Amino acid sequence: MKRMESAETMENSLHALFGFDQFREGQRQTIEQLLSGHSSLAVFPTGSGKSLCYQFTATQLPHLTLVISPLIALMHDQLEFLRSKNIAAASLDSSQTKEESQAVMAGVQNGSIKVLMISVERFKNERFRRFIKQIPISMLVVDEAHCISEWGHNFRPDYLKLPHYQQELAIPLVLLLTATATRRVQKDMAQKFSIHPEHIVQTGFYRSNLDIDLIQTPSHEKLNRLKAILNDSQNAPQGASIVYVTQQKTAEDLANALRADGYSATAYHAGLGNEIRSQIQTDFMTGKTRIIVATIAFGMGIDKSDIRLVVHYDLPKSIENYSQEIGRAGRDNQASRCVLLANLEGLYTLENFVYGDTPEPQNIDSLLTIIAEQTNDLEWETQLYGLSNQTNIRSLPLKTLLVQLELLGAITPKYSYYADVRLKWEGDRIAFASQIPPEWQSAYQAILKGIQYKKIWGTPNFEQLFNQAGLSRGEVLQVLEFAADKNVLTLESKGLTEVYQINPDAFHHQILANQLHEYVEEKQTAEISRIATMIRFFQLDRCLNHNLARYFGDQNSPENCGHCSVCRKNVLVFLDKPKATEENSFEMEAWREHLAMHVEEFIQHVRHKSPNTLITAVLITRFLTGLTQPIFTKIKARQLKGFAIYEEQAYQAVLEAVTPLLSR
Repeated sequence: MKRMESAETMENSLHALFGFDQFREGQRQTIEQLLSGHSSLAVFPTGSGKSLCYQFTATQLPHLTLVISPLIALMHDQLEFLRSKNIAAASLDSSQTKEESQAVMAGVQNGSIKVLMISVERFKNERFRRFIKQIPISMLVVDEAHCISEWGHNFRPDYLKLPHYQQELAIPLVLLLTATATRRVQKDMAQKFSIHPEHIVQTGFYRSNLDIDLIQTPSHEKLNRLKAILNDSQNAPQGASIVYVTQQKTAEDLANALRADGYSATAYHAGLGNEIRSQIQTDFMTGKTRIIVATIAFGMGIDKSDIRLVVHYDLPKSIENYSQEIGRAGRDNQASRCVLLANLEGLYTLENFVYGDTPEPQNIDSLLTIIAEQTNDLEWETQLYGLSNQTNIRSLPLKTLLVQLELLGAITPKYSYYADVRLKWEGDRIAFASQIPPEWQSAYQAILKGIQYKKIWGTPNFEQLFNQAGLSRGEVLQVLEFAADKNVLTLESKGLTEVYQINPDAFHHQILANQLHEYVEEKQTAEISRIATMIRFFQLDRCLNHNLARYFGDQNSPENCGHCSVCRKNVLVFLDKPKATEENSFEMEAWREHLAMHVEEFIQHVRHKSPNTLITAVLITRFLTGLTQPIFTKIKARQLKGFAIYEEQAYQAVLEAVTPLLSR
């Protein structure tokens, strides 16, 4: 590890490399820990220079710094900055051409690239894993590291595998970066990477330039209130604005309404294509569009300094999400306003999303049965999309269950590969033999004989090549990748297949079924409780900025900030929860008949389209509240009149009303 530099030398290096005169709070401590060989966790508020901790350190380390980043946009912003400082950095991502990827891999291989940015999913690529195993790596950096913790927000199951990858690649140093992590989440993250408590660096969370304003607003008044806020240049100086909503349809409707009144507004959500989203983001960053009306799909990686206003038109998902979203305002430290147009209308929608993700006991049972039935010689192969349809478990909870089975020791991931590999020759395959290394010559000749062609595209027969020439799949691909790198052929792959080792000593069906069911129930309870905690937070009668900072472990913020609605003596009190139905009662005879009609239609439709599907009260409730399940796509449930008819009602109340209808 690099010898510690003096404070003065570090300041000089900082100025020479980045043009900054001094380190911000927490940066020097984090960098010094890393250069002394201590893995670290840095919890800094949004916009306070987390990235510099790895960027500076990377320049002082002998080998590659590998950065895991959740978004391509985030990578590209950071790469632009590093390149502007003449620091050799690159990414491998899905937006690149084959030639661009090859150039990056060559730069990493010859040591000319110091920083490589990838998404965690890149590790599923067998070619990348073979490649990165040969590269000496000094440091692993995990950006938005709260994705690692099951108790944090934005949890991504694939992040749980990062400690395993660190060990597999023998990376000596880890840096975790996040802006929003409670003490529990910090502890969870640190334990996963053996980071000692004294190497957790947390700076002040409090942002003195953010004005938090919670305004009780009935639904029918929201649009006019929003326009008044957008027009109020005294409290929200002309600058960029983000308006957060829960659903894609609301984003479209609201953006259209604002545009009709002459505002420069565009909707942004996950339902739009990648190119459209990228263009919308560019227009916003360059000032062409002033207002983005967005679901939570927008924001991570948006480093725009002059966002003057963030409005929550609907309730956010959690305190963590709320904090992250308002944290996008005022990164230039100028006064900025954060407004919540508060009512409980969208509360059920938020809760329903949680209920819609929880696998039913028979789905979990089905997953374990499929694993047992498809296991061959203690190996199980699966493709996520097909497995999701077979089990009727949505893909994110399904990934989470598979990771849980790993953590319980029942399955071990061995490798993944693309089921369909095909190639097309671009050059003379016979003449190319002269460029093949001597140790691969016999393998190359065997491969030429082991390719089956359909017109110009060919497919390697891996089984035949193994039986006749003793070549493993990996060895065949290694030779073909070499040829692809030399542009003598084009190699394409699809159908990602995960291969697991089944551990019979730990694979006890009923015990695992109980453990997984308990786990998903616990997750559901925790998520519903997280929403309740947020509702309580918004109704506090003590300084909101102070309590927000305390929630994230900062004990040093002022007790009265003077720039939140509570400090201005405007304590929010939510009106009563919305009633369960427009008729205000689940007991009304007309409503019960209406419900029974839709339930009966759904049951008949499922029996006709998918006779083997077990029809439960939960499945019917998800249909009525519009919570998409894999089975609904298969049976075209959206075409029925009852789909999502009660999407704004409480899931539990609809479930209670549906349950007796099934026992008739």
